[in-house]
Amino acid sequence: MIKKIKIGGYQVGLVFENRKLVKVLEEGLHWIFGNKNVLIYDMNAVFQAPFELNILLENEVLASMLEIVEVADNEIVLQFVNGNFKEVLTPGRYAFWKGIVKNEFTKADLSKIEITEDIKVNLLENVKMRYFVRKFIVASNDKALLFVNGTFVKELKSGTHYFWNNAITIEVKTIDMRQQQVEISGQELLTKDKAGLRINFFVRYQVVDIMKALIENKDFEKQLYVAMQLALRAFIGGLTLDELLNKKDAIAEEILAEVASKIENLGLKISDAGIRDVILPGDMKEIMNQVLVAEKKAQANSIMRREETASTRSLLNTAKLMEENEMLWKLKEMEYVEKIADKIGEITISGGGNVIGQLKEIFVK
Repeated sequence: MIKKIKIGGYQVGLVFENRKLVKVLEEGLHWIFGNKNVLIYDMNAVFQAPFELNILLENEVLASMLEIVEVADNEIVLQFVNGNFKEVLTPGRYAFWKGIVKNEFTKADLSKIEITEDIKVNLLENVKMRYFVRKFIVASNDKALLFVNGTFVKELKSGTHYFWNNAITIEVKTIDMRQQQVEISGQELLTKDKAGLRINFFVRYQVVDIMKALIENKDFEKQLYVAMQLALRAFIGGLTLDELLNKKDAIAEEILAEVASKIENLGLKISDAGIRDVILPGDMKEIMNQVLVAEKKAQANSIMRREETASTRSLLNTAKLMEENEMLWKLKEMEYVEKIADKIGEITISGGGNVIGQLKEIFVK
């Protein structure tokens, strides 16, 4: 039996006899004698071996035409064709035709977490790479700690961090380094004189030591809340209601001084704190209002008494001066006459008396 086989451009023919590769056909017209089978391959595509590749590679001609890429377990290989990323090769053995396109390969070891290979970020973001890459973002105002299999490894700066995706457990704990605020609201407390009240307290803090906050302590925010709550209860319990109201603005400083060492051990710095509200029960409010009204009345009475005393003292001094000075007496008389005259609309004169003379007697002694 004779067969005529035509091999076109960028094609290769493999001649098999009894499942054994006996000849490689390149471009051109070929005559095949006997009971042989011919498979034609496109050199622009990946070579797919019809059976075990190792057996085919025993043919030196075919072996010289193929580039073999072996990908072991826990590895991937990035294939680039003419400089452009094309595919991710998973564990296995691959054969590519030589000379048609420029194939380049970058091998990556997935048994570790750090991406030490020279792979650009845009490739790590490629949809074909998503399964093999873990991505963590640390915001500009944050810091983060990297834990591998539960063990702290290093601190991560702001930015995007990529790690290989494998069986190794990775955890990234982030923390906001900006100033934050904790509200300690609705604390029902008893003062030293057994007055019940509710207090709203606030604390502004900032993380200054991320190692203490995240590694040496668990739930540092809860610990801060409890520490401030207990300090507030202890301090208020040592003051009477009047002392509390008088020292309201200074209480925060004294409380912070009490818990300073605990706050430092949490890796925090307190920038501000204070009592936002002191809320009294309804009956206590009424009593306080009554006390306030009584105090204001007492103040008003005291002021009135002082004014009356001052007025009396002024009259006494005036009387003494008038007694000692006749001219001052006349001036005072004229002042009163002027006041009386202001209230008189008109004067009617009757009789034949000497009115002018009488007026002179009033003002001239």
